[in-house]
Amino acid sequence: MPSPTRLLLMLAPALAVVLLLFGGGLLLGVLQSLGYLPFLGQTTLSLAAYQAMFARPAFWQSLLLTLWIGLASTILSTLLALLCALTLRHAFRGHRPVTFLFQLNIPIPHLVGAVGMLFLLSQSGFLARLAHLVGLVQDPAGFPALVYDPYALGIIAEYVWKTTCFTGIILLAALQTIGHDYEDAARTLGAGRWQRFRYVLLPLLQPAILSSSVLVFAFTFGAFEVPYLLGQRFPSALPVLAYRSYVDVDLNARPEAMAISVFIAALSTLLIFIYMRLTRPNER
Repeated sequence: MPSPTRLLLMLAPALAVVLLLFGGGLLLGVLQSLGYLPFLGQTTLSLAAYQAMFARPAFWQSLLLTLWIGLASTILSTLLALLCALTLRHAFRGHRPVTFLFQLNIPIPHLVGAVGMLFLLSQSGFLARLAHLVGLVQDPAGFPALVYDPYALGIIAEYVWKTTCFTGIILLAALQTIGHDYEDAARTLGAGRWQRFRYVLLPLLQPAILSSSVLVFAFTFGAFEVPYLLGQRFPSALPVLAYRSYVDVDLNARPEAMAISVFIAALSTLLIFIYMRLTRPNER
């Protein structure tokens, strides 16, 4: 095993890239959120951008919408992933092609998935035209609005479609590691199917469920491209609100845009830290 010094030297190139790109970008973002804009002649640090951000009703509406998207996507995808993993752990005819199809969308980018959802769920999309064809609606425009809607249903649908497979593979790997011995022992003691799932399998799966759900929530809370393509103009998700402030023709809006971005990063980090602290006793 290499010494700590040798190990550090081996990791130095990768660590340098991470620290320079991520750390440097984060530091620059924090400085700009504090009003440090030398190209505008502003070099005095202040919290004015954060005060303006918290004073905007649009910020709080965007925050509630983003939390709704993250929580709904995480809960739905986790439940579906658990159901799929429990099904795929058992052998059946066509198990291998079904497993292959289940994980087929993992390499598909979210941007491609968002465009696909737009063509599928919009009022001029495939489902609207199919509903019109079979007589469910008088015309495609009468199809329910599933994109650009106030409940962000199209955004949630894309996240659920994409992250269910990610979570499902993690849970399926955990199930294969657990095996069937614990359930067999519970069965010999008279435990029914629901009791075996509730008191044996679910506690063993809890670390995998919590870790994957934390990753999914952190991603959906801070992602930009899907809410930008499928979300309504107002209120928009926090990353979209930050982007629109950043590209504003008035460069004086730049500090508030960076303040929103720093808030997203800080809140995501805080939520993950609290979540992991609460679940650590259960893992032990």
